[in-house]
Amino acid sequence: MSGALTAACLWVVVAALAAMMPRRFHWTAAHLLTVSGIALLGWVTWAEGPIWGFVCLLAGASVLRWPLLRLARRIRG
Repeated sequence: MSGALTAACLWVVVAALAAMMPRRFHWTAAHLLTVSGIALLGWVTWAEGPIWGFVCLLAGASVLRWPLLRLARRIRG
């Protein structure tokens, strides 16, 4: 497994650990995971190709679904 996919798996583990933390840390962790996930998504897409990049995008969106829903509500108005 390449370094990019290993880092993506580690990102998922960190996201799962962040979900187990007390509620007051969730949004801080979500913002940090979003920022690091964007960079990681670019790395995976560059190293492994667009199919693996899309798979990682779907995995990240499923982990961070609440920030995405709030963003969609804000955009809709």
